Amino acid sequence: MDKNKPETIQVEVWLYGPLAHYGGSDDNIAAHVDLDLAPERRMMQDVLDHLEMPTEERGFTFINGNLSAMPGMHPDLDHELQDGDRVAFFHLKSMWPFQYRHGVAMEHEMTESMDQRGDQGMRTRFDS
Repeated sequence: MDKNKPETIQVEVWLYGPLAHYGGSDDNIAAHVDLDLAPERRMMQDVLDHLEMPTEERGFTFINGNLSAMPGMHPDLDHELQDGDRVAFFHLKSMWPFQYRHGVAMEHEMTESMDQRGDQGMRTRFDS
């Protein structure tokens, strides 16, 4: 084992709305979970697997404040998380935050996916 490589990384996860139950909350408002992930299990898909949350149930997703997924568009499944990262999952019925209507910072996977779409992700309705 490499002594310079940590045995686990910690990722802070926030789940909002009905997704809160995946974090152990029954209030339908929010849940906070600190996950310890093995270095070989640090992709977004690994977080979803740990939470037992199907990717289709999440709406807007942010990693460290950068948009990484939105309803029906989940290019972040292979995104490699780092120690100390913060992930926020919003329910499908969550509205697009007003402060992002004039631009949003995105993870590189999301930017690439948006560039490949004819509508550039600009829709008034997102169906999963």
